[in-house]
Amino acid sequence: MASTSSESSRIPTNASRVVLITGVSKGLGRALALELANRGHTIIGCSRDQPKLDSLRQQLPSNSHLLFNANVRSNDSVEEVARAVVQNKLVPDIIVNNAAVVNRNRNLWEVDVEEFDNVIDTNVKGIANILRHFIPLMIPKKHGIIINMSSMAGRRGHSQIAPYSASKWAIEGLSKSLAKELPDGMTVVTLDPGAINTDMLVSVAGSLASNYLPPERWAIKAATMILDLTPSDNGASLTVKDPTELSNP
Repeated sequence: MASTSSESSRIPTNASRVVLITGVSKGLGRALALELANRGHTIIGCSRDQPKLDSLRQQLPSNSHLLFNANVRSNDSVEEVARAVVQNKLVPDIIVNNAAVVNRNRNLWEVDVEEFDNVIDTNVKGIANILRHFIPLMIPKKHGIIINMSSMAGRRGHSQIAPYSASKWAIEGLSKSLAKELPDGMTVVTLDPGAINTDMLVSVAGSLASNYLPPERWAIKAATMILDLTPSDNGASLTVKDPTELSNP
């Protein structure tokens, strides 16, 4: 039986991938980068925090990875990263749009304009900037997986973080639309990571964040889930299953 174009463009699950991760210097992005690198995959990462990028570079298991000080809010900054990636003869097989910020807990009418704009510019425009410059690089390869990190707040809404919720609802809609535009062999999904003990959750939930899994534990499950995605998942809104379950000591 002849394979379809989507099937023939799939990368074998055990093949080494090139993975672009934004917001790579801390939290979920850092944990995922380390987990994937330790499994033999090549990381392209970007963040605005140079000291944390430097410390991540020291933890990565080889010198084959590319880390950039870049701001996803800036189209020019993202364009420079894309140009450098091409110069290094790398094209992502997987993109994880992870960079995001959350507003301080406030009623919507109490959030000042600068803070609102920062959330939208980072969480929505930042993803659009990455896609604008990297999808054209992926199309000739006839395969590629795009994971746009979402949140339960972007599917149900959440009080006190309306700007953040709005940004994640926007990413759900953007991803559903993009799924209808991508050529055969390419896939975009949204991924709700669940509640993980990160700086972002601490800012929202305070001390309750300590009840949840650390990013390093989450990344073990999330990495496998991401690597197993196929064109048949295109347009899906996914969730990392049971990420809040703490193991026995």
